Amino acid sequence: MSRNNSIVSKALTLLCLTSIVVLTMGHAHPWLPSQTPKKLALKLSLNNQTLSLASSDFGLIIHKTPLAVFEPSSVNDIRDLIKYSNSLPMPFTIAERGPAHSTHGQTLTHDGVVLNMTRLGDSRNGSRIVVYDEYVDVGGEQLWIDVLRTTYKHGLTPFAWTDYMYVSVGGTLSNAGINGRMFRFGPQISNVLELDVVTGKGDLIKCSPVKNSELFYAVLGGLGQFGVITRARIPLGPAPTTAMLDCMQVKRLSLVYNDFSALTKDQEHLISFHQRNDTSAPDFVSGYVLVVNQAPFDLSFYPTHFQPIISSLVTKYGIIYTIELTKYYDNNSQTHMKEEVASLLKGLNYIPIFAFEKDQSYEEYQNRLHTTELVAISKGFWNVPHPWLNLLIPRSRISDFNEGVLKNIILKQNISVGTPLFYPTNRNK
Repeated sequence: MSRNNSIVSKALTLLCLTSIVVLTMGHAHPWLPSQTPKKLALKLSLNNQTLSLASSDFGLIIHKTPLAVFEPSSVNDIRDLIKYSNSLPMPFTIAERGPAHSTHGQTLTHDGVVLNMTRLGDSRNGSRIVVYDEYVDVGGEQLWIDVLRTTYKHGLTPFAWTDYMYVSVGGTLSNAGINGRMFRFGPQISNVLELDVVTGKGDLIKCSPVKNSELFYAVLGGLGQFGVITRARIPLGPAPTTAMLDCMQVKRLSLVYNDFSALTKDQEHLISFHQRNDTSAPDFVSGYVLVVNQAPFDLSFYPTHFQPIISSLVTKYGIIYTIELTKYYDNNSQTHMKEEVASLLKGLNYIPIFAFEKDQSYEEYQNRLHTTELVAISKGFWNVPHPWLNLLIPRSRISDFNEGVLKNIILKQNISVGTPLFYPTNRNK
């Protein structure tokens, strides 16, 4: 990998950083919901159950109870709430909340108001996702899974995703939005044409790389500190389709390694295909880790008779690494898939015979973690703290991370973690 490349390590994590947004304006103060003008008061919820739900997020680490939850039915409601707060001698804190997939309380506020963005889509859900030939206009409160399903009906798809789809557009764009396609297209915040933003003054401003660009770039990845994203214009490209939409359109491969340096070198090699404009280039590249003290493992991807063999490898080496890569195909490219897969695998240094593949529909693949989520919920794993961490690690230090963190901390000290994930990317993305 060149100096312009780096590897994204998602240490101690299962899913990617996604739906966290918070707009903080002011500090805690004696304001009471009963003082609110009637027009706004009608949209304030003081119900104990509602307040309780708004007092924690997916991380289940930090808990803060708001004074009220504001449930807007329009963008103007959001503007009015912010302007009202600004009119007070001591403005109250406003925390924007979508599905609240934050891990460290970013969607929470103590003695402030939680802005429930999910209510924006209640009455006009259809009109909040509008597909055009080259882009889609999406309400900030919409879930990426609904963006996928809506655009796919038109044979189109966004270029950049997160691994987990049940998070909001405004949430991921206020962070970064990363997954195994970042080496090619960059994070989701690099794939936005235009935004509508309600600022801290309550103004609704349209912004883009050429219009109000300072606000545009501040809001993208700004953790909600510069405004509330109420609409995003996302570029689209052709979706991989065959004659029938439910046909298989993604070739998914998994390669097993017992050597970390071999894994990183092969990841670097795989993402270099696009730099060479090679038609065999993969569409998705990531890596993940199986650690002996983290059993039982989710080995459902692999053939049943190989699962005990992989488990024995983990026991033998302590840590096993894998690369996951995918190739999208349609009617035109399907006949060449075998040759392209052979080209991708040529020269890679995975453990011989440990290369597995599976075909899935495009929608099924993009939504693959939802199945994992349902299993985790059924086993109670979703109701435990999630102290997940996302790191950007340069190529020069990635081996140190493996030795220092994975081996000397997680393995030797028998620390329980989720699934460390590794996304190779190019720095210029």
